[in-house]
Amino acid sequence: MRRAVPLAITFLTGLFLVVSFFIPHRPFGELEQRLLVWFAIVAGFTMLLGVDNLIRSHARKITRTSEGWGHSVVLLVGLVATVVVGVIGRVQFGSPFHLQSPFMFIYSYTIVPLQATMFALLAFFIASASYRAFRARNWVATLLLVSAVIVMLGRIPIGAAMSEFFPWMQEWIMTVPQLAAKRGIQIGAALGAVSMSLRIILGIERSYLS
Repeated sequence: MRRAVPLAITFLTGLFLVVSFFIPHRPFGELEQRLLVWFAIVAGFTMLLGVDNLIRSHARKITRTSEGWGHSVVLLVGLVATVVVGVIGRVQFGSPFHLQSPFMFIYSYTIVPLQATMFALLAFFIASASYRAFRARNWVATLLLVSAVIVMLGRIPIGAAMSEFFPWMQEWIMTVPQLAAKRGIQIGAALGAVSMSLRIILGIERSYLS
């Protein structure tokens, strides 16, 4: 019974969404929007559960003084401070996203610099991965290396200054072979999503019940 009820709800919900997509008339047309509202409500509750789990796990790490418990302290203090200043900004300015609210101060001078640092470090990992990927070990890797060099030269001013061939060639690479491969990947991903959705709706895939 504990498995039959979630499977029945999943089947009926998926069936209603499919029917409402192909029959956009009343009452099926309105059903999709109503289910999307329900999804937003459920997602809000899952976010609360996620925050509760986050607080519990890090509070447990702090009480046990496990390895890295200092980072947990910083995380919980930042979480509480962000919520408090968000409420203050809501009360004082009508929205926490007001430019003069304390929440935007934390966002502009804490979160944005941290994001910039993370992406700056990510550039070094990308450079390292590119070095390993572009090593000309065989003809496929050589083709990738030549294409990447042409695209990079075509995207920067020095490439156009050297020759008009680089901008034209990089545009051809991006619109013909790259787009063809991208569409193939998108078609494969769409077919995979459809097959997985059918497995979930029909109750074949039950990993979400564990």
